[in-house]
Amino acid sequence: MSLRSLIVDFNSYFASVEQQLQPELRGKPVAVVPVMAESTCCIAASYEAKKFGIRTGTRVSDARVMCPSVTILEARPALYVQFHARLVEAIESCIHVEEVWSIDEMLCELTGKLKELANARELALKIKSTIAKTVGTELRCSIGIAPNPLLAKTASNMKKPDGLVVIEQKDLPHCLYPLELRDFHGVGRNMEARLHSHGIRTVEEFCAASKDLLRQVWGGIGGERMYKSLRGETVYRPPTNKSSVGHSHVLPPEERNDTAAFEVLNRLLQKAAMRLRKMNCCAGGMQLFIKHVRHTKWSDECTFLETQDTVEFLRVLRMLWERRSRAGSPPLAIGVTLFRLVEEHNLTPSLFEKGTVRRDLNALVDRINAEYGKNAVYFAGAHNARKSAPMRIAFNYVPDESDAD
Repeated sequence: MSLRSLIVDFNSYFASVEQQLQPELRGKPVAVVPVMAESTCCIAASYEAKKFGIRTGTRVSDARVMCPSVTILEARPALYVQFHARLVEAIESCIHVEEVWSIDEMLCELTGKLKELANARELALKIKSTIAKTVGTELRCSIGIAPNPLLAKTASNMKKPDGLVVIEQKDLPHCLYPLELRDFHGVGRNMEARLHSHGIRTVEEFCAASKDLLRQVWGGIGGERMYKSLRGETVYRPPTNKSSVGHSHVLPPEERNDTAAFEVLNRLLQKAAMRLRKMNCCAGGMQLFIKHVRHTKWSDECTFLETQDTVEFLRVLRMLWERRSRAGSPPLAIGVTLFRLVEEHNLTPSLFEKGTVRRDLNALVDRINAEYGKNAVYFAGAHNARKSAPMRIAFNYVPDESDAD
């Protein structure tokens, strides 16, 4: 089987963007955080910081102990999205980007002569040099090339930073044996435990497992897909439909009270509603969660007739908020999620819907904010939280530049 997939995985992406923009930080330990607070956790670390043990999830206070010289920077998501667009453009000048997996990871499909080893390697080097010339020398990437996306993803992780690894059919499965189970995309902590419970503890045992055994582990077709992927086969994966949309936020100390928390929730919900309409979807359920300072948690949810109306969402938010647990401990983190999504064109309108006033209002608000920037128009409940909960970048969602606050 020939080479078919090429994965471009950018190394320490957020920190690399900061080092590109601030030359004085190059070659130095850098950690990026969501908010400037000693109690928060790092969301990215440069490779210089990683040498001291600083990783995603390391508390800022611990990072300073591990590396007193580390530079802590507050994240600038809008800039990372801008660089993402430039990186995609740079790769597109070399080969078409088939899928954007995350803000720092893209999949390209090899065709024709690019499936040949020498040509695939030459392409990878061209991608690296094009990025360095057109975007910046600090935006280094690791590239994995293999017969399918899973193995290409695995290869991209085998040599970092700035690596280039090719897995050919003839290399399988022995080239995978030095890896750990968790090195494979789709094998997280829970799946690793399930593999252990079925007697699979090493990658060699993983690769030798039968199709039926892996189906048992995964509980269905996912195990069969993994079986085929490990052998270099091309596996069809049906497109996934987004089942929810929402936002969460860790409150800074000055907002850890009920009044401020509700105002921030109001803002988060308005952002989620706008995203929902941009997706041309409606939602029929809402979940609210609160994590308190003393580590207690509360959540509640309710369902309703599918809608994309912000006014209706805000009504439901207030209802859920009034039902919340009074834990006697200040709120630390909050979040709101809209679920039971249905595409707008598949929705059967309610017999009790009265006119289009609300629909027109939401469309007008969205148009004004798109043209003049977020917070040009908003519902009053979020007034005091306008500067709270700025853009965040999830692993599987890349915001548009227009999503910037």
